[in-house]
Amino acid sequence: MTETTVAIREANAADAAGVARVHVQSWRSTYPGLIPDSFLVGLSEPAAAARWRAVAEARGPGHGAIVAVDATGHLSPDRAPGRIVGIASFGAWRTAMENYAGEFHALYLLDEAKGLGVGRRLMAAMAERMLAANVGSAAVWCLSDNPSRWFYERLGGVRVAERPIRFAGAPLLEVAYGWRDLAPLARLSAGPELR
Repeated sequence: MTETTVAIREANAADAAGVARVHVQSWRSTYPGLIPDSFLVGLSEPAAAARWRAVAEARGPGHGAIVAVDATGHLSPDRAPGRIVGIASFGAWRTAMENYAGEFHALYLLDEAKGLGVGRRLMAAMAERMLAANVGSAAVWCLSDNPSRWFYERLGGVRVAERPIRFAGAPLLEVAYGWRDLAPLARLSAGPELR
């Protein structure tokens, strides 16, 4: 098997186009049948790039954006290194949840990066950064029908809440997974490089 190394680093404004590509492609591969197709078709990489550029520029203690970069090119169709294959963002609660100080806002991966430990490393990196800012607990909201939600349980998240929402005109159910102590999650970043 060919060696693949994925580097985890802070996102910056120059990453906006690559981050937007991951955002749009991951939504289009993950959410068909879960949210209206018209919303997925209407996703725009330029619009997503503008939003992500703002997230990357708003870095500070306890919030920010992180990217996973294919350092060797083995996950890229053209075999060129430097392609962003995963993105994550974290920070303060958009809607406060009792007993949890922070929120994992987003975690998206290209299909070719799934199952390689990239998501685990992104979650651990977010937990490390929150702990460094004295944010010791956090939770994440995801669609209850999202098949990837079990990933959070495998990383120690406990289902702590649910809420009905309307998204793109459709009634949906979201569930929250929480970590009352981020230290065990942060330690997962010490795992081996991807092979």
